[in-house]
Amino acid sequence: MEGKLHRQRMGKLVTIKNIERELICPACKELFTHPLILPCQHSICHKCVKELLLMLDDSFNDVASDNSNQSSPRLRLPSPSMDKIDRISRPASQRRSLGWRGWKRNSLTPRTTTFPCPGCEHDVDLGERGINGLFRNFTLETIVERYRQAARAATAIMCDLCKPPPQESTKSCMDCSASYCNECFKIYHPWGTVKAQHEYVGPTTNFRPKILMCPEHETERINMYCELCRRPVCHLCKLGGNHSNHRVTTMSSAYKTLKEKLSKDIDYLIGKESQVKSQISELDLLMKETECNGERAKEDAVTHFEKLFEILEERKASVLKAIDASKKLRLDKFQTQMEEYQGLLENNGLVGYAQEVLKETDQSCFVQTAKQLHVRIQKATESLKSFRPAAQTSFEDYVVNTCKQTELLGELSFFSSGVDVPEINEEQSKVYNNALISWHHPEKDKADSYVLEYRKINRDEEMLPWNEIEVCGTSKVISDLESDCNYAFRVRAYKGSICSPCSRELILHTPPAPVFSFLFDEKCGYNNEHLLLNLKRDRVESRAGFNLLLAAERIQVGYYTSLDYIIGDVGITKGKHFWAFRVEPYSYLVKAGVASSDKLQEWLRSPRDAVSPRYEQDSGHDSGSEDTCFDSSQPFTLVTIGMKKFFIPKSPTSSNEPENRVLPMPASIGVLLDCDKGSVAFYDVDHMRCLYERQVDCSHAMYPAFALMGSGGVQLEESITAKYLGYQESM
Repeated sequence: MEGKLHRQRMGKLVTIKNIERELICPACKELFTHPLILPCQHSICHKCVKELLLMLDDSFNDVASDNSNQSSPRLRLPSPSMDKIDRISRPASQRRSLGWRGWKRNSLTPRTTTFPCPGCEHDVDLGERGINGLFRNFTLETIVERYRQAARAATAIMCDLCKPPPQESTKSCMDCSASYCNECFKIYHPWGTVKAQHEYVGPTTNFRPKILMCPEHETERINMYCELCRRPVCHLCKLGGNHSNHRVTTMSSAYKTLKEKLSKDIDYLIGKESQVKSQISELDLLMKETECNGERAKEDAVTHFEKLFEILEERKASVLKAIDASKKLRLDKFQTQMEEYQGLLENNGLVGYAQEVLKETDQSCFVQTAKQLHVRIQKATESLKSFRPAAQTSFEDYVVNTCKQTELLGELSFFSSGVDVPEINEEQSKVYNNALISWHHPEKDKADSYVLEYRKINRDEEMLPWNEIEVCGTSKVISDLESDCNYAFRVRAYKGSICSPCSRELILHTPPAPVFSFLFDEKCGYNNEHLLLNLKRDRVESRAGFNLLLAAERIQVGYYTSLDYIIGDVGITKGKHFWAFRVEPYSYLVKAGVASSDKLQEWLRSPRDAVSPRYEQDSGHDSGSEDTCFDSSQPFTLVTIGMKKFFIPKSPTSSNEPENRVLPMPASIGVLLDCDKGSVAFYDVDHMRCLYERQVDCSHAMYPAFALMGSGGVQLEESITAKYLGYQESM
């Protein structure tokens, strides 16, 4: 009997081991653990999707943890735990007793909910509910558990109720979440009782809930199937939820339809087993042929490169020979000139010979010899007065010009096979917290895929290796780039195994510090009579209404109307941070910068209704005084933007002429706050160029700050993330 059970277990092991590939999580490459179904219908472990979201959200969370303090306008809540995923197996009363409060979107800054699916590499968006809106794949979980049991064929599941020593279990009760041998099952599930109606299966350690509950309405059972969204729903989803206008069918009908289709497809594949085996044999031959052709292509490529090496070696030898010949000729000239000058030294050469001639006492002999000697001495004297080297030391004429050849070698590729070169779209490509690279292809349908290459450009122009990413579409988001660095990007297209030459390189400069994420604060100092926030709280507009017209009457007595202030909802206490925004071209007056939490609450509780014409609120300075001095009563450090201009505040160390202080307004303006250095700088984001920098007191928490007057609008720069792709999977 034991031998028969062993053979049965081994048979199951062999059968189920063949599907091991389908049971591996594409993220962790291990067997699925609590698999969740993504919108693209692929499955992924709960822990893996959570780690992916946390990894993408790390930079934001780091800032949040550093800046959490009592003065921060927003409280951050922890993310939901695995218990939330398991809520479908808990009654509502139990959930209330556990004190679970949920994850309210309005109570915290929107966290990252978009990430690339490890299975298909398409970007998926989990929506507002995040992980909570995903269904747990219990069918896959059950199959994985059966695989684990088959893999542990020698280790049987023992009865949970037997007295020691326990017997091997024969069935498991899904209602009791326990395994039983035959005797114990009869004892604990007596005939004629309620327990006798319990659902039981073969021995297992995976006990799942008997009924699936709706993620949106946690007390409602899943009993319908939305044909548009292709997901199970409850009756409340159909009556007044997100699926009210969608076509739904009963769960039994969907079950029957899907099961019939799946069974029909499986039967078709089984019936084509001989065809599949034939195609497998054909693929095996193609693999061998590809291996041979690949090796032959490598040999041909090596031959071509060796010919190029021979040409380069020949040219190298010729160039070096010419340089050596020129060097020898110049050294010979210098040597001759040096010997001539050495002869001018006392007791050496010409001077020594002249000294000996002077000893001649016979006048006729002396005159005969001295005349020619005197000419030589005069020439030597003239050469001393106007020293001129006999040859040049520079070899500028012997510098090898390889610019053209380097460019040609850089474009070295295979023979053209009709695959056009893609072109990077410089207008759509940009860099912020990540880099977004977009391109277009003249013959889009001819390319199967693309390879995007990028590398950092060092200041010493060191040639770093290219990083490669395979892309199916015509755009890609690249993360993990270093701050304040230049990066080069290029792309090439692939059609089958043939690739096009690389596109022209695009150079982008990353921000000078990690990007700081925040939204406009709708509570602290926000004036909803003058300012209008959108629902996402990333855009604010100043609306000129009746109240502004009444306030404008003060102009008759020498006063201006007040500015309406709004700050970010997250503070900064340390480190370097960068954020960017866009000012609408129609804006009359916008001020942007930072605000210190010190005296900020007092300032906002007692807003200034009117401002003196001499008082300019840029950086807390009096624009009417020549000796600018800091006003400690004001918490703001701002610059002025308006009427399509960027105004640089007055400074005693720079020119205060209007033409030097007024610049064209950049399309996107960046702010760099360095708390450690105690400075704030303003950037033209498109060119990543600093426009203005000044010192600022960072002893207290600092907040992004804005002020508007008259008609105007400010839009925070949107973080670059992967966009959600729509999926149209057949039912």
